[in-house]
Amino acid sequence: MNEEKRLPAGSGQQRTNYQKILDKILEALSGEGRRPRLLLHSCCAPCSSYVLEYLFRYFDITVFYYNPNIYPEEEYGERVREQQRLIREMNLVHPVHFLEGAYEPSRFYETARGYEDCREGGERCFRCYRLRLSEAARAAREGGFDYFTTTLSISPLKNAGKLNEIGQELSREWGVPYLVSDFKKKNGYKRSVELSREYGLYRQDYCGCIFSRAEAEKRRENGAV
Repeated sequence: MNEEKRLPAGSGQQRTNYQKILDKILEALSGEGRRPRLLLHSCCAPCSSYVLEYLFRYFDITVFYYNPNIYPEEEYGERVREQQRLIREMNLVHPVHFLEGAYEPSRFYETARGYEDCREGGERCFRCYRLRLSEAARAAREGGFDYFTTTLSISPLKNAGKLNEIGQELSREWGVPYLVSDFKKKNGYKRSVELSREYGLYRQDYCGCIFSRAEAEKRRENGAV
């Protein structure tokens, strides 16, 4: 998980309070006395830690790991193993399941074509959001899930408004409700850092793709934190 400063003003960050909407959804679910099935797209173990801790009491969760953007392949394997280890070691009352999508970086590079020079957090990232959420929506439909969502909004660098916009579009396309969220709220990001320390999780210093890795290397060369 990248730990840089928050999105700058004018970046398109949402005005809708998705946390309040989520609170109402969870309150309604608590009153129903049942645990719907949630397909939770995860970008990495650190980001998923707080989200799992937060949502496990409301949902029967399957973590869906589909991240064709991750470079290199060794990095991808490391992140998958950490995700699986976290699921095994978290002390949750209800079991969490794991589903790994295909590792197909060619799809990411096709998605990013023409946007290679965009800075992190721009249009290239938005296209990557859509790629990963599209696959999550498809898997949710095929698996008969009641909801799908993503851990991505926990990062201060990720545009929660755009993620929810894309998720809701895909919800209409695939017929599976998208669980709107902004998991960085309620100190979610801070809690994810605490849980990462508690479980000794590998925390990467770049988002995952070859482009964000190059930006991270440039920051290190310039002495930036």
